[in-house]
Amino acid sequence: MIKYIGYLLIVIFCTGPVFGQAPKQKPNIVIILADDMGFSDIGCFGSEISTPNIDRLAREGLKMTQFYNAGRCCPSRAALLTGLYPHQAGVGDMVKYKGSPAYQGYLNEHSATIAELLKDEAGYNTIVSGKWHIGLQQSALAYNRGFDQSFTMLNNGSSYFNSAPLYNDGSKITFMLNDKEITRSDTSKYLTQAITDFAVKSLEEIKDQQKPFFMYVAYNAPHWPIQALPQDIAKFKGQYLRGWDVLRKQRYEKQLATGIVKQQWQLSARDKRAPAWDSLSPEEKDKWDTRMAIYAAMVYRMDACIGEIMARLKQFGKDKNTIVLFASDNGGSADEVKSLPTVIQKNGTPGSVNSIDSYEIPWANVSNTPFKLFKRNTHEGGIATPLIAWYPGHIKAGSSNNSLGHLIDLMPTCLDLAGISYPAQFKSRQLAPLAGISLIDAFKGKLYAGNNTLFWEHEGSRAIRKGRWKLVAEIGEPWELYDLEADRSEINNLAAKYPDKVKGLEAEYLAWAKKVGVVDWNIIKGL
Repeated sequence: MIKYIGYLLIVIFCTGPVFGQAPKQKPNIVIILADDMGFSDIGCFGSEISTPNIDRLAREGLKMTQFYNAGRCCPSRAALLTGLYPHQAGVGDMVKYKGSPAYQGYLNEHSATIAELLKDEAGYNTIVSGKWHIGLQQSALAYNRGFDQSFTMLNNGSSYFNSAPLYNDGSKITFMLNDKEITRSDTSKYLTQAITDFAVKSLEEIKDQQKPFFMYVAYNAPHWPIQALPQDIAKFKGQYLRGWDVLRKQRYEKQLATGIVKQQWQLSARDKRAPAWDSLSPEEKDKWDTRMAIYAAMVYRMDACIGEIMARLKQFGKDKNTIVLFASDNGGSADEVKSLPTVIQKNGTPGSVNSIDSYEIPWANVSNTPFKLFKRNTHEGGIATPLIAWYPGHIKAGSSNNSLGHLIDLMPTCLDLAGISYPAQFKSRQLAPLAGISLIDAFKGKLYAGNNTLFWEHEGSRAIRKGRWKLVAEIGEPWELYDLEADRSEINNLAAKYPDKVKGLEAEYLAWAKKVGVVDWNIIKGL
């Protein structure tokens, strides 16, 4: 068996000029996931925010520019960890039961996580640190889903300084250290740092072992409430007085110059719910500048913490045989926290432990440049994510790929890297067949076909992308049709011009929806 795995690894890593010689052992795998971070929020994808560590990963690795998530936190995390569409894993929506197996709200028995398979089938150490949010049932918690070491937050969001409640409905913020519930009461430990510290501590504990490791670092940043360290906020205060109209244009121009977007893709119009920046009073401009400075500080601190992890990998001598993958779980969020009746209102110093706020539609519109709409939507602004893959000596530095990809592709990629196959059964559980396709050819610089057809459904927002064509509709709205080769910004709706194309794509979407258990959201949304 050992000889077979060794042979398979040689085949995987030596069939293309990019990957060079086969490593002496199976590669370590690190997946880093940001939360509610838009397509253009890191420097190498257009941002003015300083993200030198993520930018370094891109500069020394691969950028995939047409990669997708599932549009919201829970579904995206389920897709990433299982290689299935979220409905197939039981997490078609959030972690509350919605009346059917596809929306049961926690990982089901027909799914296995990357950690489970790498641990049991390939002998990996497994670590998770950060936001879990794919079920509250014991069977769905990290320590029962293949992770040797786990520090997890089970909720959608938290204060960045403690675990005090965010909501007035009696619910609490729950953190778990392996199988024990813990309380974060130390306000000096910023959450992004706490997630990083656990990841680094766990790596240090296994640094002398020969076994490879899989580590999943799921930051809560920059999900609301927007809170950041004062010294980080100070770095950005005043930079956003240029306003969202100027910033969107500047990010778009940078994306054009660096090839992140194509010349024919126009900058979508400012969201109609956002006012023109020049129409605001000086006081309003100052308020909005502060909000975006806090958000930028959150992204900046996440990047700095990623730099800490990379430095420790080098210190432990693990960097040369480690692949690092970075993505976001959905687009920038248009949530207006202060208008939510269940959220506890705090109006202390903006960005502090005594404040609860969000950056709202105008700045989320900047985050998702050049696209329109937001987290929860299946238009590009909600589902487009950067994917950065770093593996020195194996992935060509500074390369890019515009093939289609999705978080469902990470499971088969990890299995390929470890030299194992996806089983039909795992621990007496019958597994659903993988929906994703390995990204290994894309990493090698070879022609990569990938998934030519991808699907989405979240709370009635739905879409299918097949090659260059995308059919998309928000809940209660008619289908829109876009040629994404010419118009990825989804400006020119071609549904009326190509009714047969609409019918054909709709038929494929409906067949997929039936297969994975999609239910009419108008029927189940009240549950």
